[in-house]
Amino acid sequence: MNREWNDNQPIYRQLRDRVVAMILDGVLKEGDPLPSVRTVAADYRVNPLTVLKGYQELVEEELVEKKRGLGMFIKAGARNLLLQLERQKFLTEEWPRIYANIQRLGLTAKDLLDHDVNGTPASNAAPDKEH
Repeated sequence: MNREWNDNQPIYRQLRDRVVAMILDGVLKEGDPLPSVRTVAADYRVNPLTVLKGYQELVEEELVEKKRGLGMFIKAGARNLLLQLERQKFLTEEWPRIYANIQRLGLTAKDLLDHDVNGTPASNAAPDKEH
């Protein structure tokens, strides 16, 4: 996890979002334990209550389960649930802004597809190496 925090949202929320990203990226899998509250608090120099609040959000979203005396674990189906929720969130919150900007700039689908995510023209991108 990134050790930098931004001022745009509370740290507990950023912590929650980082765990979500780790689940979506496959770094944390179903049944995997979350790092202990104490470990995260010490490693990232944040209050343990902040870590607990971030973890509690994951519990409330039914992505993580508490096992008394053992810790918190990623629940079965968490990644699929997250994919569904994050896709919907993207389509309702982020996509309208992106789409409006595309329209404002007069970009076409071809313009977008002709560039990679770094803005490099696709013709300049390194070809994929075959294995």
